[in-house]
Amino acid sequence: MSPIPTIAIVDDDQAMREALDDMIKSCGYTSRLFATAEEFLSDGMRQTTDCMLVDVKMPGMTGIELQAVLNTEPFRPPIIFITSHRDERTRSAAMDGGALAFLGKPVEFESLMALLERALHPDNSSLRI
Repeated sequence: MSPIPTIAIVDDDQAMREALDDMIKSCGYTSRLFATAEEFLSDGMRQTTDCMLVDVKMPGMTGIELQAVLNTEPFRPPIIFITSHRDERTRSAAMDGGALAFLGKPVEFESLMALLERALHPDNSSLRI
């Protein structure tokens, strides 16, 4: 992990990307914004990502499909899904694929920050959500 953790935000909703970007930066982290899963996959610096916030439903490749691609590679940062589509089948697919969490929109700031801390500091057993 880099000295200042980098969070990738993959969401087709520009307002959501910007809101999450502001939140991440206010907590002292670096963020990188992507409008699509394909944009993230083609990024030459994606191996510097320490955690990902990913929407489920996006044009082109979905967040679940992105997760499946990443699961075939040695580089697999923790993924926190954030979505307004909270059906049980999609949640199960995300969690079965190894997601750290599956959160509904609007996201509660405290819950998301606790999850990010857990993703970025997995050895700290005192962190609970």
